[in-house]
Amino acid sequence: MKKALVFGGAGFIGSHLSAELLKDDYHVIVVDNLYTGTKANIPEGVEFLERDVTALCVADFPKVDEIYNLACPASPVHYQARPIETALTSIKGVLLSLEIARRDKAKMLHASTSEIYGDPIKHPQEEYDWGNVNTIGWRSCYDEGKRVAETLVSDYVRLYDVDARTIRIFNTYGPNMLRDDGRVISNFIVQALKGEDITIYGEGTQTRSFQYVTDLVNAVFKYMAIEKSELRRFFASVRLPIPVLNIGNPEEYTIKRLAKDVLRLIPESSSRLVFKALPSDDPKKRRPDITLAKKLLDWEPVVSLESGLKETISYFKR
Repeated sequence: MKKALVFGGAGFIGSHLSAELLKDDYHVIVVDNLYTGTKANIPEGVEFLERDVTALCVADFPKVDEIYNLACPASPVHYQARPIETALTSIKGVLLSLEIARRDKAKMLHASTSEIYGDPIKHPQEEYDWGNVNTIGWRSCYDEGKRVAETLVSDYVRLYDVDARTIRIFNTYGPNMLRDDGRVISNFIVQALKGEDITIYGEGTQTRSFQYVTDLVNAVFKYMAIEKSELRRFFASVRLPIPVLNIGNPEEYTIKRLAKDVLRLIPESSSRLVFKALPSDDPKKRRPDITLAKKLLDWEPVVSLESGLKETISYFKR
């Protein structure tokens, strides 16, 4: 039986990933400090360690076959509350993952983010783009922590030939999100269900691309199934020094349109739209170019925003 180590496995995405690994007969070890994860999210059958990745070392873990590094708060409300811990989690979490992968000659997946592109200069965003990020802003603890983590993955690939793969996750949603997650889809749904005002920052013309969680997990499994030699050949052919892929839905929506769609799908809601000042460093546009993921993985999202919103609304109603 293969062993998989999932850092952040009690969180929104990590819990879905852990559940799928169990279905594939893995022995799954979930490590989470429960800052944004919950015990209710943890699938039955995993080995759970309530620990913080910043306080662990390689010797704390048995030999494993695969490592999935998702340990980091991903919503502004949570990472802004603990900015130093967020940056340290990104850096120490990826270092721990890389050292375990190096020791065990294991495959490793690092969950990066579309936020490494910052407020993008080019649109849509390609893996070749360097990003446009404020290093001293209120989002910097997350954005720069994730950018440093990508650098460390790159150096371990180059120096130690570690079999590490990076995904840049674009806005993802679905069941197991927290009610106070602070991200736009959960915010809008919870506000609508409570009959509270739907809060839109700015004029609502900023755009995002929304990916249902099952599409993301499907991409991760396809990515991890590819052997290292094939992976290296592919990325050399497309002139990227390390394996890194955008994983997201290329359909683009304005925030105002999303809010109206949520209200349409919750017709009993008495909520109305209200507009507030736009936060600093909030990206104006976000849409992934998934050309490389299509070529390498034969993958693209299949769940429509309408279908995904219905499932997510049902989850929050429960």
